[in-house]
Amino acid sequence: MSPPDPVGAARPVPVDDPAGPAHDLDDLDRRILALLQDDASLSHVALAARVHASAPTCLRRVRRLVERGVIARRVAIVAPEALGPSLTAIVEVTLDRQASELLDAFQARAVAEPAVLQCYRVSPGPDFVLVLQVRDMSAYHAFAHRVLASESNVRNVRTYFAVVRAKFETRIPV
Repeated sequence: MSPPDPVGAARPVPVDDPAGPAHDLDDLDRRILALLQDDASLSHVALAARVHASAPTCLRRVRRLVERGVIARRVAIVAPEALGPSLTAIVEVTLDRQASELLDAFQARAVAEPAVLQCYRVSPGPDFVLVLQVRDMSAYHAFAHRVLASESNVRNVRTYFAVVRAKFETRIPV
């Protein structure tokens, strides 16, 4: 298996390319993906038994899915509350100027921050939506000062603080 990409970034998958991965996934690939999204720790033997294929076939298929970027990473999902107090913040950021290099620079700065779990460029509306996980309001304030207030190209910031997480899912329908 290849090493994870820097800063946890998933490799881009060309989904609109007719020769791309989404167009040549067969039923076995999709069954493998569905099971691994529920439990990535399954051995190839256990996976093979559940998808009704041989273990070498499953091993070969999983390796191919990883090499092609369909499987971006295998991770453990940690419950934030199990590590102590935490605060989830959803932050909308609008830049003053949207030149490509300025968007790229802000994005690089945001994804380099450990508190940023997700970073999206969006349209219309703000330029970015960030999902943060911080220890408390003081840690959020430090992040906001370090990343947002010190950046001269940030025009507007709107932050929402999660009160209840009603759903959190990583599964992508296959």
